[in-house]
Amino acid sequence: MSEPESIVTLSGINKTFFRGKEPIHVLENLALDVPGGSFEALMGPSGSGKSTLLNLIAGLDRPTSGSVRVAGADLTKLSDGQLAKWRSQTIGFVFQSFNLIPVLTAAQNVELPLLLTQLSGPERKKHVETALRIVGLEDRMDHYPRQLSGGQEQRVAIARAIVNDPKIIVADEPTGDLDRKSADDVLTLLDRLNKELHKTIFMVTHDPACAERASVRRRLDKGALQ
Repeated sequence: MSEPESIVTLSGINKTFFRGKEPIHVLENLALDVPGGSFEALMGPSGSGKSTLLNLIAGLDRPTSGSVRVAGADLTKLSDGQLAKWRSQTIGFVFQSFNLIPVLTAAQNVELPLLLTQLSGPERKKHVETALRIVGLEDRMDHYPRQLSGGQEQRVAIARAIVNDPKIIVADEPTGDLDRKSADDVLTLLDRLNKELHKTIFMVTHDPACAERASVRRRLDKGALQ
């Protein structure tokens, strides 16, 4: 059985920020290869560059130098407009703080990414219903975030992340604001998305129990993968 093709290939990655005139080297000569369909967890101390690496993979940031190839695209060669279009078609985002809009229902929050597409209203509705059914919240479509538990809010956020059928889900501390049971429910859902829908998942976490649910565990420390 052949190995799955890489969906993420980073090579020679350097990322430097400046504090005043002082350079801060966050990532140094980093290489990363993620096979398609993998569920990967990235751990490391605060300030080690985990979120920076996640942002490079998701096309939210650019490296100071090096090559970033994700889902067949060389992200370093795309314009800002091309990168925004690529993100909308390729990446699903899940954050620690849910980032739901309080005045919108669950269905309306999930629909937001689809407003940038050419889909008709009925088509968008069908996509939203499918995404909410996948996360087990089809009976909460008309509820507002304040009427949902934290775990339910995160599941709405995951529905929003998958409504465009992305190739990759990037998750930044997706269980950080949840109690253990809700966290386990969210991790079980991510595991299902990986195994049943074959989504590649790249997750940053500080929680060893969370990392254990991934099939591949990596550690980033002082700008280098170990």
